[in-house]
Amino acid sequence: MNFWDRVAGLYDWVELTNRRVNSAAAVRVARLVPEGAKVLDCAAGTGLFALAAARRADSVLCTDLSQAMLSRAEKKARKQGLSNICFAVRDLTALPEGNGSFDVVIAANVLHLLPEPETAVRELWRVTAPGGRLILPTYLQGKAEAAYGTMIKIYQGAGFHYEHAFTPGTYRTFLENLCLAPVELEVIPGHVPEGIALLEKLY
Repeated sequence: MNFWDRVAGLYDWVELTNRRVNSAAAVRVARLVPEGAKVLDCAAGTGLFALAAARRADSVLCTDLSQAMLSRAEKKARKQGLSNICFAVRDLTALPEGNGSFDVVIAANVLHLLPEPETAVRELWRVTAPGGRLILPTYLQGKAEAAYGTMIKIYQGAGFHYEHAFTPGTYRTFLENLCLAPVELEVIPGHVPEGIALLEKLY
């Protein structure tokens, strides 16, 4: 059992400490999903972004490495009466889907956890369809408020760690250096700000 399986039951409670940012980010991402789109959400956790997207999309494939997280996301979907969403365990660095399989690909709050996030972004880009959108909301740990920084250290004591403390500038530079597409970046301020990056795949 990995860290995320162990904390699945507490995850939503912990996320309440940054609730305003998380809620605003989910609303913003949902607005970026075209009506009737086929959506893939990777590293979806308990489904915040996948469930928001499902209200506009034709279909959503909600994925995560943690089955415990996905089980909680599935319970939420049933409670909300969402029937256009399905769930599967996936590694976002090695997806089985073919090139260009999805109109919209979302991977939220995961890139800062990965030692080589560029590998994940390129794989997510691969399964994004021409004319589609890759949406990458990511916590900007480098801009976390001091009090929240103390809380992050407590989480680290429980086994949590992150690889990158992005700021708006370093996150934009990271994505631009991949040379995939122009990068649009919106920052939602808060205890731990969130940078919502949008890359559109023109062809």
